[in-house]
Amino acid sequence: MNRWLILSILVLCSGTARASTANDAVITGHVVITKVLTKERVALPLYQWRGVSPGPQEAKNRRNDSPSLDELSQVVIYLQGPGLGHGAPVHASLVQKRLRFHPEIVVVTVGSTVSFPNEDPIFHNVFSLSKAKHFDLGYYPKGQTRLVRFDRPGVVEVYCHIHADMNAAILVAPSSWWTRLTPEGSFSLKGVPPGSYELVAWHRSAGFFRRRVTLSGGQRLRVNFMIPVTEPVSGETVALRSRP
Repeated sequence: MNRWLILSILVLCSGTARASTANDAVITGHVVITKVLTKERVALPLYQWRGVSPGPQEAKNRRNDSPSLDELSQVVIYLQGPGLGHGAPVHASLVQKRLRFHPEIVVVTVGSTVSFPNEDPIFHNVFSLSKAKHFDLGYYPKGQTRLVRFDRPGVVEVYCHIHADMNAAILVAPSSWWTRLTPEGSFSLKGVPPGSYELVAWHRSAGFFRRRVTLSGGQRLRVNFMIPVTEPVSGETVALRSRP
């Protein structure tokens, strides 16, 4: 197996790369999303512009390209603050396939690289105008890829110049303490060193929701988020949407 793929799997499966000690803290919590926030997109099936009829696999792919929208899958939880560091860089992929980016959300740490392979039988042109990273990869055909390094934390919205409905997001996490939600909306960050930090829940459509947390040695802290926020939680700092 390719060593970059192995590294990506090991780090992307868990945002926490640092070894835990008995003095480290644990943050757990739950996210509740009160309404649909993301507009569902339907990409044009390839067979319509290739001039061929869809076979069984193509028909299956079409069904898989329009799943029921899962808002919890649009959320990433991460910690930021002094003393956490950026974590080890990784290598990830954002594949162009069937006029979509797969996956639609990629999370990496600062200094990581992302490849953009084209698996469609047409040209694509991947670009971003985001403050965290500005790039234009030019036009390239099936079988080719481009590589981009991300040196600043933030959200990088990715598009295709040719196909306006193609978009994805790369979250460059400011530390190695990040995670995705379980299907039930729960999360856990383990091995966190004592200190004062900002715990952030980022939803791709709703933006950033923040809590100030102070952790002592060995503490287990539970923090819940409601998205979108209807009113501030007493004693906690809540920041509504703010684009990077």
